[in-house]
Amino acid sequence: MTTARKKLVDTNITPYYHCVSRCVRQSFLCGHDKASGRSYEHRKQWVENRINLLTKVYCIDVCAYAVMSNHYHLVVFIDKAGAEELTPYEVVNRWAIGHKIPDMVKRWQTGTVETPAELKACNRLIESWRIRLCDLGWFMKELNYDIARKANEEDDCKGHFWESRYKSQALLDESALIAAMAYVDLNPVRAGVSKNALTSDFTSIKRRVIALENNQDTAPNLAVFVGRNQQKVRKGIPFTLADYVDLLCWSSTQNRQGKASIQKDIPSLLGGLNLEQSNWLAAVTLIERKRAKFVGLRSSLGKQRGKMSISRVNGVKLDVL
Repeated sequence: MTTARKKLVDTNITPYYHCVSRCVRQSFLCGHDKASGRSYEHRKQWVENRINLLTKVYCIDVCAYAVMSNHYHLVVFIDKAGAEELTPYEVVNRWAIGHKIPDMVKRWQTGTVETPAELKACNRLIESWRIRLCDLGWFMKELNYDIARKANEEDDCKGHFWESRYKSQALLDESALIAAMAYVDLNPVRAGVSKNALTSDFTSIKRRVIALENNQDTAPNLAVFVGRNQQKVRKGIPFTLADYVDLLCWSSTQNRQGKASIQKDIPSLLGGLNLEQSNWLAAVTLIERKRAKFVGLRSSLGKQRGKMSISRVNGVKLDVL
């Protein structure tokens, strides 16, 4: 039985989620179709451009992404507190980036609303936008709808482009977050379409590397690596980019060799994740295990089971893979 989305995406449980959308019948989203000889590679830029736009609208930060031939991956942070802190004017300005604003709200912006009823209606509408700004369902719907519309128009056809609704996994702890990010950034390497994770096209890690080469503090429209600060921050990826790149390169090498390296070669970040070397290498290949709705250490999944008052949580236990 299908689980209600509100039970799968709950910021009271975790603000971090891994999302996947696949094309119907596993058809090509962006790749090269050898059967027809047609290339759809240009559509990867559609997806990347749309992601960049939506991060400017929504209070949802993208930690990692990878656009493949018939699907794409996202790891996101839902900034509910950030949405709640926005002023009504900031809410309208964000929503206006990707949507048409009603004339009544435009009059509200200029202070020319004529009646109390109009003012009440404006406030109600703006608050509904505030809720949507941290709604993962709205984010994914607007991403998928735009790509499906353009693809169907290009193919001169109608009907579903995406395979049912998007799939999501709740990332319950830091180990789950970094494993999901590595899983996503390593996707092209595992698929055999790239030999180097850092240079894989249409991935978040390539954009981060380009930003570093251009002396930028961070890649535009992507979540920021904040490191393990002693003073806890509300948002951001709780690792350093240098440590993450080191871990990603090491993991990529292990995938190619199909074996583990000697202990002294293990990245320092892996030592702080409470994961054995073999468990980590399994995590970056098996995290998308079919039907798993939660990802985390055994202790995190146990806590989640208690919160939900159920006997078993359908999840991936990273420390027992």
